[in-house]
This record gives sequence, C-alpha cells and structure tokens, in this order.
Amino acid sequence: MLKTTLLDGVKPAKFDKQITGNLLLESVTPDEVRAEKMVIGVRNDDGDIYRLIGATKMNSYVNAVEELEDMELVDELADVEETREGCDAIFAEA
Repeated sequence: MLKTTLLDGVKPAKFDKQITGNLLLESVTPDEVRAEKMVIGVRNDDGDIYRLIGATKMNSYVNAVEELEDMELVDELADVEETREGCDAIFAEA
C-alpha cells in the first residue's frame, strides 16, 4: 500500500478527491512518507506541493505514476534524473 500525507498549511488541489479515489492510500505522518524508497509530490493550483505519496516498491511507484498520468496530470521530473524538493516525481495539472 502507498503511504500519503497532506502537508500542513498547504491548500489541496481541486482534483485531490480523484487521487484519493484512484489510489489505495494509507494516511501517515510526513516523516513516514519521506522515509519511503520513492516519493511523489503533488502540486496544487498555486504550484505548491500539498500531498506526498510514498512507495516502498518500484511496482507500487510505477502504478501510482501511471494512475496520476491517467488523470492527465504531468510529471515535471519525467525527463530529469535527480530528485527535487525531496521527490522522485512531482505531478501537477498541465
């Protein structure tokens, strides 16, 4: 199961209910998500990361990425080899 957290003080995106509806997520603390092997960030309409999703296994990470892409969200790190803001992928509306 993927782990997730909302970041305090950051407004969720209007499409957040789609994320929670499409992915099997366990709500945990931000530190628990950041401890996962791979971390996905999701940006809100203001461009701020408001949700973190953590995956222990590569197949869970890939499945989450595919689900977010199916929602027509775009990974700004798709062509980048490094992490940014502690994330392996960062999704937002195009």
